[in-house]
Amino acid sequence: MTQQNTDGRTGDATLAVDVVSDLVCPWCFIGKRKLEVALADLARTEPALNVTIRWHPFELNPGLPREGISRATYLAQKFGGAARAADVYARVKHVGETVGIPFRFDAIERQPNTFDGHRLVAWAQLRSDPSALVERLFHAYFVEGRFIGDRDELVRIAAEAGLPADDARAMLESDAMRQTIIDESHESADVGIRGVPFFIFNGRTAVSGAHDPPTLLEAIESSRRN
Repeated sequence: MTQQNTDGRTGDATLAVDVVSDLVCPWCFIGKRKLEVALADLARTEPALNVTIRWHPFELNPGLPREGISRATYLAQKFGGAARAADVYARVKHVGETVGIPFRFDAIERQPNTFDGHRLVAWAQLRSDPSALVERLFHAYFVEGRFIGDRDELVRIAAEAGLPADDARAMLESDAMRQTIIDESHESADVGIRGVPFFIFNGRTAVSGAHDPPTLLEAIESSRRN
């Protein structure tokens, strides 16, 4: 997963960030926001630093059918029911508020399979930085309650992120990026990644979980030492 900046430079002037996440993981959304705060802090002290972020897939529920399942069924299977889920999500919602995410778990009607969503992100990443798309996917699912397992919905979200809708639809209707997602998922499993979010800085220092910006900055600093 180690990446090099496109201008070929390496060393202290560059920072490569690899993010392994799933689009239906609330802690991944929180982790994204905390990473953004950490990188903004770093930019203030090192404005010339060239940062490259690469997104990698992780499926929390790879066995779900393409059409997804009802959210009620999912919560019953995962937590034993909506009441237990509400207790778990109360903490998530509180932490989300601290980073500007107004989670609306009650708006989610279906639990999606995220394979096509990951394909869309991987495809967008070939074109440019897909961070805006990742943000829109998280927001669509967790705040707007949209079903991101549906290809028509994914096309609409891609367009909202500034990507050409026709190209996104053509990609989703093809087999493009399918093997990429399979291969990267296997790679993550092979290196021992069992939970997300998972951050790798400069291919050297790994952090598992949605840690606060100071912890991420410490990991970044560690990754830059020889």
